[in-house]
Amino acid sequence: MNYKDLFENNHNIAVVGMSANPSKAAHSVPMFISEQGYKIIPVNPSIDEINGFKSYRNLSEIPDNIDIVNVFRPSKDAEIVVEEAIERHKNKVDIKIIWLQEGIFTENGKKLADENGILYIENICMYKAYISK
Repeated sequence: MNYKDLFENNHNIAVVGMSANPSKAAHSVPMFISEQGYKIIPVNPSIDEINGFKSYRNLSEIPDNIDIVNVFRPSKDAEIVVEEAIERHKNKVDIKIIWLQEGIFTENGKKLADENGILYIENICMYKAYISK
């Protein structure tokens, strides 16, 4: 996988499950990516704002285009997020990549994403991929 091309061509990243807790990877990874010049869009229904970024309840509420959906949710919830991303992709034709963080897997996510023309990455930390590019 050529991460350099992925990062050069995709700048708006919706982070499903982003945390306001600085000690969690679901906070530190997106904040690092933001510091590299990417637009981070938190998706967390229990928080209105994270570090000055407006947080949305779900992907469909986000008015901006989304290039990557980065998922920080337990594996048992990840397929629901994949389905939501695919539904948004069908309506807005904007999501190009669904990226499940390290340790997160789905049973059918790759098949669903492939069927809808979306690149699917799972069990890979976006921070580690970024620094290795």
